[in-house]
Parts: sequence; structure tokens; C-alpha cells
Amino acid sequence: MVVTFWVLALAAVVFGFGVFRLNSMAQVTFSLLASFLAVAGLVLLLGLGYLGVVIVLMMVIEMVIMAIFMIMYMMNPAGLMPMAMYHNKPGAMTISVGTFVLLATGILLVDWPQRTGAPAPDPTFALGRALMGEQMLTMMTLGITLFATIVATVVLSTGRGRYDRLGDDLDARSADDPLGGGVGR
Repeated sequence: MVVTFWVLALAAVVFGFGVFRLNSMAQVTFSLLASFLAVAGLVLLLGLGYLGVVIVLMMVIEMVIMAIFMIMYMMNPAGLMPMAMYHNKPGAMTISVGTFVLLATGILLVDWPQRTGAPAPDPTFALGRALMGEQMLTMMTLGITLFATIVATVVLSTGRGRYDRLGDDLDARSADDPLGGGVGR
């Protein structure tokens, strides 16, 4: 358990540092993802399974969406070309390393409080209660509503589907594509 902690902690720092050192947006994206996944592993080690899984899901989805947008919209194809960020790179690195050293020093030098009482029987429920208070049902309903809205938006955003092109049984000899130039032409 201790070895796993140190491996994940070191991986989070190394991959986080890689965000500043790598020279393509794609590499930076996946380095940041690896750093977040290591942090999620640390959260899982703390016994907060729900929060760890949420971090994994959020970060994977966020980084994949970022990669997709890089491929679609960057002049630099897929973010694979070398790049350099000239926005005071030495200053940013100095501030980042200084902040890390300050926080790490604080962690090591501050007297940590002793636990009083027993831990909650269900840490996930206790965390949800602490974060949401009496609004948990509202937030759960909001989550389902937002998901339904996203699905409905995607469904309604296209005027045709796969059945429009190849017929109801998908057995048409050639695609009847009103826009032309698509797959099968």
C-alpha cells in the first residue's frame, strides 16, 4: 500500500511536470491525463471509491474531447507538430516549482490534527451529504435531465440517420444520400 502510494505520487508529479516539458499538444494532453489518473489512484487509496471513479471518468472524457477538438480544429494536424509556449516559460516554471516546494514543506512541517471520533460508515454518502446537503435529490435529477438533454440534442442535430441512406432494412444496393459525396458513393 505504501509502495503503491509513492509510485502513484511520483507518477502524478512526473507526468504533471511533463505537461511543461513536452512539445506537442497531443503529448501534453495525454501527460496531463496520466497525471490526473495517478491522482485518482491516490484518491482510491484513501478509500474514497466514488470520488476516485468520478475523477477517472471526468478526466478521461475531458481529455478525449480535447484531443478530438485538436484533431478537428487545429491548424497543427492533431496537435502532433512541435510547439513552444513563449508565455514566460521560465517564470511559470519558477512559480510552479516554488508553489510545489512551499506546499510540500507545509505538508511535512505542519502538525496534523489527531482524529476525533470514528469515520463515517459510508464515506461516499458522508461526502455527498457534506457537499450537497439537502439538495442531493435535486442534483441527481439535474444530472439525469442534463444527460437526457445532451442525448436529445445529438439525436435532433441531424436530419437523417443510417436508415435514411440504405433503407429500413439497410439492404439498399447503393446509398441514397441527399448530400452526396458520402461513404458508399
